[in-house]
Amino acid sequence: MIVIDDLEKEFGGPSGPSPVLRGISLSIEKGEVFGIIGRSGAGKSTLVRCINLLERPTRGRISVAGRELSGLSGAALRAARHDIGMVFQHFNLLSSRTVQGNVALPLELVGLSRAERLRRVDEMLELVGLTDKRDSYPAQLSGGQKQRVGIARALASRPSVLLCDEATSALDPETTKSILALLAEINRTLKLTIVLITHEMQVVREIADRVAVLDQGRVVEQGRVFDVLTQPTHAITRALVREVLNLELPERVSARLRHSPQTSPGLVMRITFTGPSANEPIMSDIVRRFGVSFNILHGHIDYIQNAPYGTLTVEAGGSEAGLQAALDFLRIKSLKVEILGRVAAPDRAVA
Repeated sequence: MIVIDDLEKEFGGPSGPSPVLRGISLSIEKGEVFGIIGRSGAGKSTLVRCINLLERPTRGRISVAGRELSGLSGAALRAARHDIGMVFQHFNLLSSRTVQGNVALPLELVGLSRAERLRRVDEMLELVGLTDKRDSYPAQLSGGQKQRVGIARALASRPSVLLCDEATSALDPETTKSILALLAEINRTLKLTIVLITHEMQVVREIADRVAVLDQGRVVEQGRVFDVLTQPTHAITRALVREVLNLELPERVSARLRHSPQTSPGLVMRITFTGPSANEPIMSDIVRRFGVSFNILHGHIDYIQNAPYGTLTVEAGGSEAGLQAALDFLRIKSLKVEILGRVAAPDRAVA
């Protein structure tokens, strides 16, 4: 549905052009929810504005639904934009218009008849659950309701692509979940391609199929959300993942972590369970087979895209031969095992 090929964007400044996007290449499939994530200043919003040519790229090509936009201008570009809806962070509603008037605005601009506008508006308001707010003004709405109006307005022209630029970052967590659930429902029922710009990995995890991670104007990692969350390779991605998966050791444990086997007998390992292995009694098998004991230090179980994912950080005790056999067994089971070090015994108070 969307192909971005070697996209670059520069902004002029007193000391010359300043690059914001550097060689971005992405392919977004029809009907998928694609997340674009990065820290502030990574270039996310510039990228999404380049997709519908609100910002014209310095170099590179952008195609939407088989039509190359980068060479269009004037009436041809305006016509192409009818196929691309956009939802903004701060709603951008007209305070002097009712909910009905705000949703109808893009339909008025393309000259749709009044009867067709009213029919289309009612259809969109029903879709976003705001039929009873038809005659209300933006000042009478909550933040979540305002964003639903923004979504209805973006969908009024029946686009095939919906761009969401930080659409939930101005909302509280509960309202964010409801808006993401609405976007997921729209994606399922309308088969709409959604591009989700965000700085929150939790938002991507909630509804995206695939994700691209931006850092300093470059795509540093991309793939299925499950793969990127469970096997991040770039430092920026790992930092974003830590915020939602809580993989950090408790401070009282990390303070005891050592890397010298002579002074610290307990081997500390983080074991990652995914897929079928998440449902097997692997740890009890190891205890029974190899005489290894486990002290659980930290654990986390979750579902990502309906697939089980868990991590277990343990202090393992036993003979060196038993520990090695346990590690080999875990790897035979295709589990990811990360050796974090060895942990010293906790200090004990003297009576």
